[in-house]
Amino acid sequence: MTRPVPVTYAGVVYDRTRALYTGDVQVEGVDLRYLQTGIEELFWRQGKYGEFDAAEFSFGAYIAGVEQEAGPFCAIPVFPSRAFRHSAFYVRSDSPVQRPEDLCGRSIGMPEWSMTAALWMRGLLGEHYGLDLDSVRWRTGGLEQPGRQEKSRVQPPDRFSVEPVDASTTLTEQLLDGGIDALISARPPTPFLKGDPRIRRVFPDYHREERSFFLKTGIIPLMHVVVLKRTLVEEHPWLANNLRRGFEAARALATPALRDSAVCFSSLVWESAYAEEEEALFGDAFAYGVDANRGALTTLLRYAHEQGFTSRPLDPEDLFLPATLTDAKV
Repeated sequence: MTRPVPVTYAGVVYDRTRALYTGDVQVEGVDLRYLQTGIEELFWRQGKYGEFDAAEFSFGAYIAGVEQEAGPFCAIPVFPSRAFRHSAFYVRSDSPVQRPEDLCGRSIGMPEWSMTAALWMRGLLGEHYGLDLDSVRWRTGGLEQPGRQEKSRVQPPDRFSVEPVDASTTLTEQLLDGGIDALISARPPTPFLKGDPRIRRVFPDYHREERSFFLKTGIIPLMHVVVLKRTLVEEHPWLANNLRRGFEAARALATPALRDSAVCFSSLVWESAYAEEEEALFGDAFAYGVDANRGALTTLLRYAHEQGFTSRPLDPEDLFLPATLTDAKV
């Protein structure tokens, strides 16, 4: 009997991946060890050192390296995290900025240029809100700890002014002290979470903005993707599809649980009502695969090319192992 291939996967444990973590869903031919890992640590360790056989990874950082010949990672069309990021846009409460276009000629901070949330938001701000991206002074650095570095080697086009903040300071400090005019960060600044009145969101009713964006575009932005070590796939070509099917099987258990009004699986009393409302609006919000996400992928790749992540416009099929793009039909 052939022994299962040991595979160490690192990622957040979501409701849609929990069955893989608990072992309730088994991946055929694979002895899966699922390591629950915080996002910043995970992306740094995988991007810098390639510590894990497979991992949840920054989509922006992956795209930035996809043209690298025989790069260390390849991807399957599984997207563990997706989110609107209108809520991730902050200014000081006394700022004259009321709308994104007010930031023309000003400075905006973000943890990394290749951060997927920043990649999406820059694209949206330019395309949907009239912000002249070339006029902005873009600044990078740690949100709460100084000295954060880029995970990828992406080079912004020369028309963008991109510089790190001083290594002794943080983006949160820069925002509060007036060193930057605005901040894009998927993780809210700690003072904001604690109710500091000096920071506000650019979009106070971000839910309305995000709903409007979805109704206009049909897009729920993709944030993370599952990557595998290329050497592992070369040794076991079947592994990528089996792992993809395992993620699909785990995801299939999540939505029915959310819609079960008999109990609350999360700490949201109206959990099932929220699930029904979102399903009515979004359909299958966390669908995997290229065809189900072609609009989001095409838009993301267009933004990525415009912002220097790729040397040419890529197609969605360029991102993933070819064998994971189709299924057999009976």
